[in-house]
Amino acid sequence: MSASTSPIRVAWIDPTGPADAAEQARVVGLGFDARHLLDPSQLITSLVHVQVLVVRVEHNVEMLQECLTLAQMPGRRLPVVCRVPPHRVDLAAQATRLGADHVLSTQDWSAEAWEPVGASQKTLAAPVRPRSVVFVDPASQQLLALAQKVAQTEVSALLVGPTGAGKEVLARVLHEASPRTGGPFVSLNCGALPEQLIEDMLFGHEKGAFSGAIRDHQGVFEQAQGGTVFLDEIGEMPLHLQTRLLRVLQERCITRLGGSRSITVDVRIVAATNKDLKQAMLQREFREDLYFRISTFTLRVLPLAQRPMDILPLAAHVLQQHGAPGLPYRITDEARRRLLAYHWPGNVRELGNVIQRALVLCPDRTLTEDHLLFDDDVFGQDATPSAPMPPRSADGGGGAPMTAQAQGPAPLDGAGANPWAEPLSPRSPMPTEGFVVEPGRNAMPSLADGTPPAASAGGTAVLGADQPAAAGLQWAVRHSELRVILDAIRNTSSREAAARMLGISPRTLRYKLAQMRDLGMMTAEAAN
Repeated sequence: MSASTSPIRVAWIDPTGPADAAEQARVVGLGFDARHLLDPSQLITSLVHVQVLVVRVEHNVEMLQECLTLAQMPGRRLPVVCRVPPHRVDLAAQATRLGADHVLSTQDWSAEAWEPVGASQKTLAAPVRPRSVVFVDPASQQLLALAQKVAQTEVSALLVGPTGAGKEVLARVLHEASPRTGGPFVSLNCGALPEQLIEDMLFGHEKGAFSGAIRDHQGVFEQAQGGTVFLDEIGEMPLHLQTRLLRVLQERCITRLGGSRSITVDVRIVAATNKDLKQAMLQREFREDLYFRISTFTLRVLPLAQRPMDILPLAAHVLQQHGAPGLPYRITDEARRRLLAYHWPGNVRELGNVIQRALVLCPDRTLTEDHLLFDDDVFGQDATPSAPMPPRSADGGGGAPMTAQAQGPAPLDGAGANPWAEPLSPRSPMPTEGFVVEPGRNAMPSLADGTPPAASAGGTAVLGADQPAAAGLQWAVRHSELRVILDAIRNTSSREAAARMLGISPRTLRYKLAQMRDLGMMTAEAAN
């Protein structure tokens, strides 16, 4: 294996401690480009980049079982090598029963023993599609496996689930896992366009069909020839267009607006809705015959709160997409627990908003609980779930903060930049005093000790007694911004140096401090 042209990317997990220079040299000699980790919790944002997992067990196989679960990635399964002490035959037998691909002694560094690892990497880790998706929760993985089976057929599929749960992502999986993957994927939101425009977008028009039609226009069915048409929010489609759509599904041909000739189309229909279409049929809002045409196979996308093991991987994915390029981010244990406890009425879309807000408020690439602004916090509702979450471990069972390499979404085949950069330490600790936003209190700021602002005589920031109660995201952002500014002032020798640390001009800093004084946010640091 050491003679291979390119090294194999390996996650090398050893809970006994960091690898010394001699062990690192042996690993390199085996042909591995390894990242040495102490526990599986650090794997969560790096799995898409590795080709093999190597796990050392000493006393039991619990950590191996966790790694085997993580190795079941969407679209591929990573080979897992288990290293056991030479005298622990019992651990070797348990590892084999659990499903480890190879079991080796911790003292065996021979090329012959490790050679099968390279072969298994080529056969097991070959990706079936390059798209970066997140299906980690067992319920999500079951849905993904079912979707991949449906994709291999030509049946129409109906995706049912709440708004923001990821129905379009699943529709793209259906397309990319199907024989039509080389064709176009064309989507149309039936609830976001005027009725007349939907008809034109679906079927197209001939030149001169109406005022302004100066050239022929192809509708989505013609644009998607040989591929997939995704009709989102199909329950909002007007009844007369439902009739025309039914004809397309039955006859596989369309007629443009203002045209007379039939155009044969070769497309697959994937539809999605957050409505109860059976109830809509009873209310004469949706055609029964169309329902049975589009729902040959129905896939139900669960709300995010019902698949909690997806939450942290999705958060890491958002960090990769929207974080500063090339810079890793950390999520503290408290922030992770808060993310897992929230009930996510807006599903994946709301999770993306929360993480993007945290990126705005996070000064040092460490996301804490204070950086998480939920919609329920903003509008003064209770941010705790109405029922306890299922007792599943969604953070890998480890206590280390989750890290995310902010370099954009990576394909499952591991292509792209080396992800092994270590997370940076916070520049300086965030102040513990100051304002916090408490759920269920109309986003009214209070001091860290719980004292109402108007009644407080001290603290880093004191709200004037005559200040009206302000609610909303803007108020929460103001106070978070104040904390960041105070942190910079404390850790620098002058206002100019603080402005440079914040990446703004001294004039902008003075302007922001003046604004905060006008709002009654009087601070000792700001006044000096």
